[in-house]
Amino acid sequence: MSEVMIRKDESFESALRRFKKKIDKEGILKEIRDRKHYEKPSDRKRKKGSKKY
Repeated sequence: MSEVMIRKDESFESALRRFKKKIDKEGILKEIRDRKHYEKPSDRKRKKGSKKY
């Protein structure tokens, strides 16, 4: 679990910005988006192979 300690005389906006950067570095948001809609492995392969150039 990610957490950010608010420093003395630090604004909420800057603490929130640090928290968002930390979560982005850890890849939590990407994992949430990936897990939001389960995709079967066969569907992933089909989607990956159907790219047209």
